[in-house]
Amino acid sequence: MPAELEERSRRIVDTAVELAEKGGFEAVRLRDVASHAGVALGTLYRRFRSKEDLLIAALELETRELERRVVQRPPQGSSAVERVSAFFSTATRGMCRRPNLARALLKAVASGEPELAQQVGGFHDRMKRLIVLSLRGSVPTVAGSDAIDGVDGLDGLNATDDERRLADVLNSIWFAKLVGWSGGLHGQNAVVEQMRSATELVLAEIDS
Repeated sequence: MPAELEERSRRIVDTAVELAEKGGFEAVRLRDVASHAGVALGTLYRRFRSKEDLLIAALELETRELERRVVQRPPQGSSAVERVSAFFSTATRGMCRRPNLARALLKAVASGEPELAQQVGGFHDRMKRLIVLSLRGSVPTVAGSDAIDGVDGLDGLNATDDERRLADVLNSIWFAKLVGWSGGLHGQNAVVEQMRSATELVLAEIDS
């Protein structure tokens, strides 16, 4: 992607994030995003097909930031339960620190638009990869901002069947709990506590 277009796309995404932080999903109107970002509406549409597409691009940036935090400060703990629970604590608090934005991102992911399936799948794959790395207690320390981008999903980690099952189940539970948080069913502390319980149960089932 040309450097100018990349910079312009990032400006568009950053503008969408700012609007979502202030007013949530409904505040991200493409005409307003284009105006605030200083680009023509047609330019925005050439890069992003919809509000959901734009917000999922923002989610990718958030997930990359989570990856950087995990690389810089790997989840700590003497057991797999402690490490995976620590990871979900970091991920949950990172997601929920800007509630309006988080709810907008979750709504975009849950939109069910077939055209966005690949991007949504990429988000879940990145999360599952981080879960497996936390489970193992082994996080790559490659220099650079995209320190674990060279690892191609769970296949790149040579994940075992048990690791895949655990990552898939826990990622699904975490996402469901975030949706519940978004709807006001429980607070972020409850999400963290429930993920620890889920991790204990799933690991116990795999070990049995």
